[in-house]
Amino acid sequence: MEAMRVEHLSYSYPGVDDTPGVSVFEDLSLTVEQGSFVAVLGGNGCGKSTLAKQFNAILLPCGGKVYVCGMDTADEEKLISIRRSVGMVFQNPDNQIVANVVEEDVAFGPENLGIASPAIRSRVDQALKQVGMYEYREHAPHLLSGGQKQRVAIAGVIAMAPKCIVFDEPTAMLDPQGRREVLQTIHTLNREKGITVVLITHHMEEAAQAQRVVVLHKGNIAADGTPAQVFSQVALLHEIGLAAPETVELCYALNEAGFALPLDRLDSEECGQALYDWVKA
Repeated sequence: MEAMRVEHLSYSYPGVDDTPGVSVFEDLSLTVEQGSFVAVLGGNGCGKSTLAKQFNAILLPCGGKVYVCGMDTADEEKLISIRRSVGMVFQNPDNQIVANVVEEDVAFGPENLGIASPAIRSRVDQALKQVGMYEYREHAPHLLSGGQKQRVAIAGVIAMAPKCIVFDEPTAMLDPQGRREVLQTIHTLNREKGITVVLITHHMEEAAQAQRVVVLHKGNIAADGTPAQVFSQVALLHEIGLAAPETVELCYALNEAGFALPLDRLDSEECGQALYDWVKA
């Protein structure tokens, strides 16, 4: 079953004064299955964030269609339902935190949706527990670490009970510990709660943890498949200015020197085993 579907999408940012607009997509088609975890990669200006905002109807198509849970994002009467169905988490958690107490911040979204107070209390507590932040419910958000703030932002989205969450480079401003915390939360939401996840990222190691990787380049899909399928196309990635995960890059470099290693080993253990098997042979 489809969670989101993009059909022949075209989109251009309007120009300023007499300057021409900037075309991002001319004919993009893409389907995201319900319950899946999809990572979207690409260089600056490839359309990653523009696509993310199409999924939540922050931006609307100039041509073509975008459907969310069967709803046309261009249908104004469906806008509230669409935004209930697809939550957004952006890269700077400070831009999403609006209250001075954690639990009040998480309650902000459900309150705006008109949810009854008893239900909001239950949603807030449940959301904070899901992201491991319940013990901080009475804390001031500005005193939290970057990773903790981002988890509070995620809890605020979870409290609105979306079927899908689009993460637009949620770890870009975090240290390694914060990145691990947020990625663990994303995995939990997808695996245990069945929430469809679209992760926009520029970290190859993050994308390697997804079920599917979509690579955008100049508004088109340059590669689409499992992480192993996509990251084994090292020459293609280099051609469009991207790199594979470090383990794959190592095997690729050794192959250039005469080795014959597989290029679908995405973690260090698999890479080490491949090296051991080659030397042993």
